[in-house]
Amino acid sequence: MSHAGRYVGLISGTSMDGIDAVLAEFAPTDELPPRLAATLSVPYSDALQQQLRRLCAGSGSLRDFGEAHVAVAEEFAAATLRLLALAGGGPATAIGSHGQTVLHTPGGRHRYSLQVGDPGRLAVRTGLPVVADFRNADIALGGQGAPLVPPFHLAAFGRAGHSRAVLNVGGIANLTLLPAASPVRAFDTGPGNTLLDAWARRQLGQPFDRDGAWAAAHAADPGLLAALLADPYFVAPPPKSTGPEHFNLDWLEARLAGLAITPEPGVVQATLAELSAASIALALKAEGGDFDELGICGGGAHNGDLLRRLRRHLPEVAITTTASWGLGPDWVEATAFAWLARERLHGRPGNLPSATGASRSIPLGGLYLPGQL
Repeated sequence: MSHAGRYVGLISGTSMDGIDAVLAEFAPTDELPPRLAATLSVPYSDALQQQLRRLCAGSGSLRDFGEAHVAVAEEFAAATLRLLALAGGGPATAIGSHGQTVLHTPGGRHRYSLQVGDPGRLAVRTGLPVVADFRNADIALGGQGAPLVPPFHLAAFGRAGHSRAVLNVGGIANLTLLPAASPVRAFDTGPGNTLLDAWARRQLGQPFDRDGAWAAAHAADPGLLAALLADPYFVAPPPKSTGPEHFNLDWLEARLAGLAITPEPGVVQATLAELSAASIALALKAEGGDFDELGICGGGAHNGDLLRRLRRHLPEVAITTTASWGLGPDWVEATAFAWLARERLHGRPGNLPSATGASRSIPLGGLYLPGQL
């Protein structure tokens, strides 16, 4: 069976700043990464961002969840239609929609992951089949339901005889290790941009610290950094995953309260940047071994200060972005969900048990049809 086709990939990550959308054209030869016929980023309105952040903080109601479920689906549908128009029209085989995670609880008595962005509504609005709810089948098999992108990293970026690592820096940073001679491993390292963005919103009234300029203008506070790095998550063994329900401003405030003197806001920002870089480097050294290259994707690929900090921590590693591997850093995750939708329609497994901890591999996602067969 040919695996060619055009698939839409949609995601809004833990930064919750908007939607990334791609139209990926897969070749009959199965060569990866695919050609991107069109790409699009659409920011959320301030009102929708605030509603989503309330849900993630646990302060939203069930009614708020339902309203966000509809609103995000409508935004995803509008983005899809714009994307297809940018590509000059023509059909797409299906949509792979990650949705917007508002609660990810892979541990404890009841394990689950909740995303808003009603896939049934998305299918009806676009007239396309939708594959969605990618995480919960893996969780049902004892996995974390995350990270989900490593199988695509392996397929698109793995090279025989090379040890590569892929670092996605979104709200949360996750690392995929592609060793030359051992199984793929992947896990969330901890905060990427989520604390940096939240602190910039509070202190500067800006959505993020552009290029890390504010952080770069200050020195990190060693006492605060030590308090932040003392969180047990950083030394917990994989498989592991996390999110803004753990690493948030309440978490930061609790550690600031333990200091004799509270650092000024710019110093806190520099310390948060150092936390992201240091925790990523610690994870790579603890789990990774020797790697030829580290390819960075996600919004953090545009944070010059964060990249400089990573290079100081990892002087022996050649650090690049995934653009040098054939896929721009802004579009890796959205392309991965287009690929996961394709895998689901062909009945192929989408999870990687060595990364998530699931007992076995399984096709991921439910299929939602637009009302006609």
